[in-house]
Amino acid sequence: MERESVYTAADGARIAYRITRAGAPRRTVVLLHGVASNMTRWWNFVGGTRLAEGWDILRLDLRGHGGSLYRGRVGMDVWSADLAGLLRHEGIEQAEVVGHCLGANLGLWFAWLHPGLVSGLVLIEPMFRAAITGRMTRVLHLRPVLAAMVRPLLALAAMGIHRGSLPPLDLAELDQVAYAAMARTNGSFPTKRFSSPVHELRILPTVVYLQDLLAVTDPLPDLSAIRAPALALLSSGGIFGDPGMTVRRLSELPDCRVEHLDAVHWIPTEQPLAMREAIERWCGRHD
Repeated sequence: MERESVYTAADGARIAYRITRAGAPRRTVVLLHGVASNMTRWWNFVGGTRLAEGWDILRLDLRGHGGSLYRGRVGMDVWSADLAGLLRHEGIEQAEVVGHCLGANLGLWFAWLHPGLVSGLVLIEPMFRAAITGRMTRVLHLRPVLAAMVRPLLALAAMGIHRGSLPPLDLAELDQVAYAAMARTNGSFPTKRFSSPVHELRILPTVVYLQDLLAVTDPLPDLSAIRAPALALLSSGGIFGDPGMTVRRLSELPDCRVEHLDAVHWIPTEQPLAMREAIERWCGRHD
């Protein structure tokens, strides 16, 4: 039932997406992936959720990622405009927006920029600058350097100077590698493989990867102005963000429920069933 398609944005950029739809448009769940990822991040959710019985499910490669190859400027405003255009293209008036990490932050920005298009939010491991811990603190310290690198890389890309083809990333395959590693190590999650710049730069244009890192560490909009109800799913591990500080920041949202899951950060991989059931319960409030 999942249809694969491409939406052409106003500037000609091609946005790859897949939508599960039985007939006429129904209530819709939108799935947004994280840094250096793509729509295959949601393979487990799409393959197992009962929501498909009554909901349309739309997942996309954000501009610059996966099948939406692009080497120009990206960021929350660009991705939000792409998503708004895609929803209009598919005749979707409102959606429950689900995002992981960068995708969760994008969900907040999208609800702030396009409030009429959002009926609710599911924020899986949102990243707040004040809560950042661990290896992500290096990104905070390097932000001026990363920003300075983006401009010449954009200029080179505009002149056609860049790497050629990039290998595809199938998160279903990567997750299976993680499950095998966890089975060998008594449940220890292979964090180095999932947060390795070397691996991430192999599958993503460098200029997009740097902009991903800048975007996920940018300040967020005024949360008190976001009226869409939200469910936040937070990992107990807090490898990239302090859970306590994250909860305090989430309290600025007028309507936000928080649930904690036993994970280090990659909830869609570490806790796919618990995540799926939480999203299904959340969407069930419409019933």
